[in-house]
Amino acid sequence: MHGNVLGIEAVMPDGTIMNDLSKLRKNNTGYDLKQLFIGGEGTIGIITAISILCPQRSPAVNVAYFALDSYEKVQQAFIEAKKQLSEILSAFELMDGKTQKYLAQVKGRKLPIEGEHPFYCLLETSGSNTDHDSEKLQTYLEHVMGEGIVEDGVVGQDATQNADLWSCREGITEILGHWGGVYKYDLSIPIGEMYDLVNETRDKLAKAGLIGDDDSHPVVDVVGYGHVGDSNLHLNIPTRRFDKAVEKELEPFVYEWVAKRNGSISAEHGLGITKKPYIGYSRSESMIKLMKQIKELYDPKGIMNPYKYI
Repeated sequence: MHGNVLGIEAVMPDGTIMNDLSKLRKNNTGYDLKQLFIGGEGTIGIITAISILCPQRSPAVNVAYFALDSYEKVQQAFIEAKKQLSEILSAFELMDGKTQKYLAQVKGRKLPIEGEHPFYCLLETSGSNTDHDSEKLQTYLEHVMGEGIVEDGVVGQDATQNADLWSCREGITEILGHWGGVYKYDLSIPIGEMYDLVNETRDKLAKAGLIGDDDSHPVVDVVGYGHVGDSNLHLNIPTRRFDKAVEKELEPFVYEWVAKRNGSISAEHGLGITKKPYIGYSRSESMIKLMKQIKELYDPKGIMNPYKYI
């Protein structure tokens, strides 16, 4: 979003209309004020119009879904995808085995690949030449399977099958709420350590006696999925009921873990009210001070989306 927004129009707290609806890709005449509003959660103004770069949808889209036996193999598969598919690679998604197991269980559906595997990835290519892209994808899959990086895989044969493969990734959020509530964390972590947080969180909750399969235990499990290409992990803890004992184990543990690796505690989504007290895990005191100064400058009365992260 930060890279594709060319300009905005916004109404400021005093009623001033900021008109910066530029359609230019390059414009370095002074401060790039539009960036203050992206991720600002409406705290310094309300965006009323936007100029956004919208590339033409690619006519050739291919989707592959494959299984791997370790997170190390996931990283290898991603590196090879960046090497061999480069300009046509448009998505590389991670789903751990538990998310796919629960997806099949809740939806009553058959997964694209038989058997249970520790990890699954979904890869999408978007280009202009179907034959060329299909050939590149096939060569990639033959290589990673031949090298033992990927255990098994399937490629969508048409738009319907592509959508079905994508549903294995996009359906996760819905099915995790099947048992009750879900504690959700949207984090950016260096790729090499991304899944370590899932394992360590699961171990921590198990040690506290909070993971089990019967009604006496509040936590169903700890799962991880997300966008490998963006180092973005969605750490989810589905529960039968929200519980202070679980929250005590999760926070500030998750935030401290991420901060030690110079990650972000709020990767895609805003801080809002819930994460407000934890902004210091991703932003330094000087950064927070600057944010407060900007807020006070444009909204001295605190009327724009109050009580949020500043």
